[in-house]
Amino acid sequence: MSNVEAVPVEVRCGTVADGEPLAGTARVDVLTPRDVPLGGPRAMTVRRTLPQRARTLIGAWCFADHYGPDDVSETGGMDVAPHPHTGLQTVSWLFSGEIEHRDSLGSHAFVRPGELNLMTGGHGISHSEVSTPRTTVLHGVQLWVALPEAHRDTAPDFRHHVPEPVRTEGAEIRVFLGSLAGVTSPVPAFTPLLGAEILLRPHTSVTLAVDSGFEHGLLVDQGAVRLAGTLLRPADLGYVHPGPATLTLTNESDTPARTVLLGGTPFGEEIIMWWNFIGRSHEEIAKAREEWMTGDRFGTVQGYDGDPLPAPELPTVSLKPRRIPR
Repeated sequence: MSNVEAVPVEVRCGTVADGEPLAGTARVDVLTPRDVPLGGPRAMTVRRTLPQRARTLIGAWCFADHYGPDDVSETGGMDVAPHPHTGLQTVSWLFSGEIEHRDSLGSHAFVRPGELNLMTGGHGISHSEVSTPRTTVLHGVQLWVALPEAHRDTAPDFRHHVPEPVRTEGAEIRVFLGSLAGVTSPVPAFTPLLGAEILLRPHTSVTLAVDSGFEHGLLVDQGAVRLAGTLLRPADLGYVHPGPATLTLTNESDTPARTVLLGGTPFGEEIIMWWNFIGRSHEEIAKAREEWMTGDRFGTVQGYDGDPLPAPELPTVSLKPRRIPR
């Protein structure tokens, strides 16, 4: 998905050492999203949890949009024209609906519930995303992963994967990146990562073994979920500092709860995000913008009926690094 804000903020993201939690205990910070309208007056509104002032990265996860349930008869659904990406991977995960993906590699695929579409932008790629006529309710998450310095100029790529669900007493888990609950996704990542959908039956708990070197974020889609003693409501993201070797999730609702668990080792690199680009300097971002508007770096998306998205104007100044509170 594109960041189609008319005036996107240039964000310099970096990691700052946090206060050390007690060994083996989970320290949870609750992050709440801001609403971002995508498009015109009938726009679909998304809830953006990353990046924000309180936290810009969870591992290499640098962008999290949570949208729906969206009645496409009222909003028109999703229609994002061809647009570019550099220095990142896009991770598309749906709860309901269907999205048609086309990219400049020639990939033509559909995003469906429980199926992963992962696109590597690397040096440069462009793609379009359109909800299909079969869609009545569109609901899901769009996530971005920052590529590390050694791989951020890698060749573009596209992967599709359907993870088998892991069923435990009280939970159903689909691991789309990394390892959890005895399952490892075959989809490669450039830094240690975790991405999984976790469904919890009403009034049940599950305790999961996790990498103690990871920081984690639990995004709640539906239900009231207690994470390591902290209650999270729908659209909340609970951030867990590195340290714990297990995480306990409890659904305190009378109905099933749905969550997405993200994790990774602290990224440790400073990045700049602006529009659909991730780079290391203002000049690099400006060059990518110029090459999208005038060059052939990003290729052509075949099969989309319409013009590509024009790039917004660059800001005149760069923002300073945003300090992560202790």
